[in-house]
Parts: sequence; C-alpha cells; structure tokens
Amino acid sequence: MDQVIQKLRQFRDDRDWQQFHNPKDLAAALSIEASELLEVFLWKTPEEADVDRVKEELADVLAYALLLSDSYGFDIQEIILDKIRKNEQKYPVGKAKGSAKKYTEL
Repeated sequence: MDQVIQKLRQFRDDRDWQQFHNPKDLAAALSIEASELLEVFLWKTPEEADVDRVKEELADVLAYALLLSDSYGFDIQEIILDKIRKNEQKYPVGKAKGSAKKYTEL
C-alpha cells in the first residue's frame, strides 16, 4: 500500500495539486466519487453494471481515501483493524449473524 500512496503523492505533486488536497476537499471528492460509483449501478441489477466502470470509480474512491488518510498521517492498516475491533463489540456473532440490523436494533 505504501507504494500506491507514494505513486499518488508523486502524481499529485508533479501537477502541484497538493494545494487543493486539504482534508475537507479530499473528503468531498471521496463522496463525489462514491456517488459516481453508485451511479454505475443505478436502475440495473448488479450483474448489469459495467465492470470496467466499477473498477474506474472504485479506484477513484480508494485513491481519495488513501490521500485523505495520508494527509492525516494515519496508518491505514491500524485504523481498519481498530474499526474491525470496534465493530466486533457492536455486532457480536451471536446477535448479528445473518442480520442486516444496525447494532442499536440487535
């Protein structure tokens, strides 16, 4: 993942775009790209979605998420594993297995 982040930084810096990549704008871009990903599925079954477009939009989502994480100096592995541990507490297997309910409804 470090290699990917380094390539993203290089791409950004070669174009002098860091000035536009503050956390607020990266979060906004992430949300916009997530909406574009969702648009690929609009009015279609999952099987009808254009897989190449899914890849492109997902890459954009992931790139902005990585840049946002990098702007705060977060360790991606650490924050994901921390979130999994929190979710294990909120969604114990005995209550959550097979259920789509929110933890407050279990």
